[in-house]
Amino acid sequence: MSIKFSANEIRFIALFENMTGAMVKDCIIDDEHGKVTFVVKNGDMGLAIGKGGSSVSKVQRAVDKGIEIVELDEDPIQFIKNCLSPAKLQSVKISQKQSGEKIAIVTADNTNKRIAIGKNGINIERAKLLADRQHNISNIILK
Repeated sequence: MSIKFSANEIRFIALFENMTGAMVKDCIIDDEHGKVTFVVKNGDMGLAIGKGGSSVSKVQRAVDKGIEIVELDEDPIQFIKNCLSPAKLQSVKISQKQSGEKIAIVTADNTNKRIAIGKNGINIERAKLLADRQHNISNIILK
C-alpha cells in the first residue's frame, strides 16, 4: 500500500530527517491533539531521540507540537508492540479472515490495557492507522 503525504507531512518529514539524521518512513499529523507521530526506519530510534532526548526536543520546539516516535519493524507483531509502547503486552496474534482481511488480537492486563488505549482511545487509534498503513492490518482488537 502506498502512502500519500500532504504538503505539511512532507515538510515535517524533511525537518525531522534534517534535525535528527533518522530516516522517516511514515508521518501522521494530529492537529486535534497537537501531536505528530513519526515512524522511523528500524535501527534509527537512537538517532531520532538523540542523546538525552536532545534531537526529539529540538524537533518538538521547531514544530510546536508533541512528538511521538515509533520504530518500524518488518515483523507486524513487533511493529504493533512498538506502536502501543510503553504498554507491556502479554501477546499479539495476527489472524486472517476468509475475506483476506488481517486483524491483530492483542492481550494485556488492565493497567497496560489503559496505557495501550490511551486518553479517549488516541493510542489504539494511532496504532490501528499505522498498522494498516505499514502492514495492511485493518483492525487491532484489545483483550
